[in-house]
Amino acid sequence: MKMQKRMMTPGRRGFSLIEVMIVLAIIIMIVTLVAFNMRGARDDAKISSARINMRTLEKALERFYEKMGRYPTDDEGIRALWDKSVITDETEVTKWERLINNAEDAANDPWGTPWGYRQKDESADENVFELWSFGPDKQEGTEDDIPLRKKTDEMGDGTPTP
Repeated sequence: MKMQKRMMTPGRRGFSLIEVMIVLAIIIMIVTLVAFNMRGARDDAKISSARINMRTLEKALERFYEKMGRYPTDDEGIRALWDKSVITDETEVTKWERLINNAEDAANDPWGTPWGYRQKDESADENVFELWSFGPDKQEGTEDDIPLRKKTDEMGDGTPTP
């Protein structure tokens, strides 16, 4: 009798192809939205990481200045913070100390590009250095550069640009 009832009652045994395709389309849209939002968060995280790393390098450069009475030259660059061999003055070599322990992490920004560094800022003041990341596009002078110090604009009117 049970067998007879089962066969007599109309029922569905599965999903139609259209129903499966609709569910798949919804899942694909959700995955796409999540992936797109995660990509933006990842970019923001790299920018934040670059700013944090620059602050660490800034502190090390300030410590270098305290010990040596100057910032590293353009030729020495930030490498002078972890590599004694770039210091050529014998009296300075005796004062030198390692200020960055993990050179591999400190040498490059989060995009794998060496940091931009100048001993003097554009006003030629030796007591102010410039440090920057070239940003995601890895090219100097573009809008995505991340400077530690504000630079004057190209017009030379002294207006700081971020």
